[in-house]
Amino acid sequence: MKPAAVAITLRQCAKTYDNGHPALQPIDLAIKAGETMVFLGPSGCGKTTTLRLIAGLERPDAGGRVLFDGEDVTRDPIEARQVGMVFQSYALFPNMTVRENIGYGLRIRRVPVADLTRRVDELLDMMRLREFADRPIGRLSGGQKQRVALARALAPRPRVLLLDEPLTALDAQLREALRTEMNDLLRELGITTIYVTHDQAEAMALGDRIVVMSAGRIEQIGSPREIYHRPANLTVASFVGTLNRIRGRIHEGGFHCAAGVVPLPPDGRLHGDDEIWFRPEDARIVPRSDAQFEGKLLQSVFLGDRTRLTIAEIGDAPLVVDIPGRVDIAVDTRLGLAIATDALLNFRPEPA
Repeated sequence: MKPAAVAITLRQCAKTYDNGHPALQPIDLAIKAGETMVFLGPSGCGKTTTLRLIAGLERPDAGGRVLFDGEDVTRDPIEARQVGMVFQSYALFPNMTVRENIGYGLRIRRVPVADLTRRVDELLDMMRLREFADRPIGRLSGGQKQRVALARALAPRPRVLLLDEPLTALDAQLREALRTEMNDLLRELGITTIYVTHDQAEAMALGDRIVVMSAGRIEQIGSPREIYHRPANLTVASFVGTLNRIRGRIHEGGFHCAAGVVPLPPDGRLHGDDEIWFRPEDARIVPRSDAQFEGKLLQSVFLGDRTRLTIAEIGDAPLVVDIPGRVDIAVDTRLGLAIATDALLNFRPEPA
């Protein structure tokens, strides 16, 4: 039986440590029951601190409140909140088998043996660990250990699942495979999940919504598409993906710079007058006679599913352009470039 999904609310939650360091500015956040919310940001931005406040491992500064389904749990310890946690290190017991690790939380809760065995067997099957049930932890691969840690967190049927960079220690290929598996599993479970990462690809793949954090503040909350295509500010846009910048000015429905002119979108959403930004995939190579800009190819790097071009003589720094397919263009070739009008971004100056 699936546990009922829990809605989580943070109200004016801040955290200042004993040394006076403000790890988290006051934040308000509403997490929907059953959604996967990903906290994304660089090291030291406050994402793990927020996770620990939700878990009950830390308490917010005076005035902050944590609510589960409207119930104030701010003063409740972690064991009273019924949360499951998976850490980056996994924190598995090396002297126990896979089965013993998964059942550990049930055993200390004095769950009857028959019920414990049934639940562990269920999780061994769910995580495809049945053949490793009696194997010591030290004889498992990184991916197998990750699945054991997740099974152990799920064994007591927690109300909330908290994951603190659980894939970071794995190599890139395995991390991508397990990311897909975890996404499927979380959808199947329907449990309210908080996932902390600094990896943009993980955030995009797993999050129903993403909270982008910086310097102890929330910069933006939105779906993966909203965060990527409509970033709230330059901090968000720069952290989530690659950006190109061109300096110039807005004039008579176009953005003018020394290298050429880009038509502006008709909705009037661009503001300011001195720079525009765009993603590498939102520009394309066109015949020079049809180009908005013309530049010189500095570098061409084949990346398998696309080719990444570095083009000079358009912006004040070389532009990065991704084009599909196996394109082979000689360095120093002059190229015409066009930018998708609806993909243009610009940002109001951010406060110092």
